[in-house]
Amino acid sequence: MTRVKRGYIARKRRTKIRLFASSFRGSHSRLTRTITQQKIRALVSSHRDRDKQKRNFRRLWITRINAVIREKGVSYSYSKLIHDLYKRQLLLNRKILAQIAISNRNCLYMISNEIREKVDWKEYTEII
Repeated sequence: MTRVKRGYIARKRRTKIRLFASSFRGSHSRLTRTITQQKIRALVSSHRDRDKQKRNFRRLWITRINAVIREKGVSYSYSKLIHDLYKRQLLLNRKILAQIAISNRNCLYMISNEIREKVDWKEYTEII
């Protein structure tokens, strides 16, 4: 049986992996075995942190909305605002509400006041 030379295919595979790891430091960008290990590690981290990033942004938006809402009225909070939004069937997500809170606080105050007027306050007194 004749010997098969894999030079072209193996080189192509290694250069493809090296391009991925070209910005890594030290042997992580020079040695093939450590490059493959670091590539796996980097892809796992990026996959995990995409979900974590979504969670962190949601927490940031909630914190911003809550801070602005509590600034105006002490008795009104983020949870009551979101509850009233759902009751009125207003489709404003937390990202948009946070942008409104940062850029134009008066607009968010107007939205919350409008919602508070329309919602029946008897339900709040029954709960408390």
